[in-house]
Amino acid sequence: MSKNTSGLIISAPPSGAGANKMRIALAILLVVALGLPVFVTSPTHLNLAILILMAAQIGVSWNIVGGYAGQVSLGHVAFYGIGAYTSAIMFSIWGINPWIAMVTGGLIAAATSLIIGWSCFRLKGHYFAMATIAVAEIIQIIFTNWDFAGAAVGLTIPMSDEGWSKMIFGGKQPYYYIALGLLLVTLLANFWIERSYLGYYFRAIKDEPDAARSLGVSLSKYKQIAFAVSSFFTAMGGSLYAQKELYIDPASVLGTGISIKMALVSILGGVGTLFGPVVGAGLLTAIEEGTRTLFGGTGRGTDLIIYAALIIAIAVYYPNGIVGYVRTYFARRKAAKQHQEGSK
Repeated sequence: MSKNTSGLIISAPPSGAGANKMRIALAILLVVALGLPVFVTSPTHLNLAILILMAAQIGVSWNIVGGYAGQVSLGHVAFYGIGAYTSAIMFSIWGINPWIAMVTGGLIAAATSLIIGWSCFRLKGHYFAMATIAVAEIIQIIFTNWDFAGAAVGLTIPMSDEGWSKMIFGGKQPYYYIALGLLLVTLLANFWIERSYLGYYFRAIKDEPDAARSLGVSLSKYKQIAFAVSSFFTAMGGSLYAQKELYIDPASVLGTGISIKMALVSILGGVGTLFGPVVGAGLLTAIEEGTRTLFGGTGRGTDLIIYAALIIAIAVYYPNGIVGYVRTYFARRKAAKQHQEGSK
């Protein structure tokens, strides 16, 4: 443990042999991820991999505000939808490059989050969570009745041209690499935040808000920063969804279930950890697609039942999530080994 200049206690990052092993493991995982499409040629299996990457990316995005800063937003789908609609409108109606539209959607979502946060951060705990749900519902109603955005019918992205400049492809492989690239960028942003003063302040706001305030940390300012950064990356995930599916409507990009899934992947994998949402996304997406394949329409809602059971089990037995449990397990093994060596 160590202290930063403001006096807040922080955890030192892994060093020495442990850090080297972690770097090697991450390098191996990256090589495997990059080479996966070469060996997985089935469009169905590759699509599953894409869905996992996309779920992980929005989970990692949510984790910035919900995990590090401890502000449980259950209306984050509003930013996901803003990103999707911005990309679809700019490309299909105005003909603007979808890569530019993706970044623009993120900036619009970040600006919107500042307006929403200004009022919602006056509330605490479950009142804040309920307020974010209300905001998301309002935005869904706006898009459902906005004729320019296709209203309830939605928008279709034309497939007149294909290629990287249009972000439209006939196969799944390019979407896989775009989803992987976006996830890596979001993880790098989280990694930087986690080890910068922002990460220390976010965790202080989450764990000891009164102590943080007494040390001069502006709670409202840093909550807004966490909210804006999280919203930016969430909107980029929504833009990718629009480009991949080539069709969006309010139900597909502004449904409350998307917000719930963002939170679930983080909580299950390990809220407030770098790779927790990635682990959670892999498990939950596999369950979601597996139940859809096994039960079809007759098993509608089965995945939600399994989600609920998993969350209850995690809350009762492993409150730090899967990654937190693994860390605790290895820490106990290391401590036991050191104790045995010391007793010899």
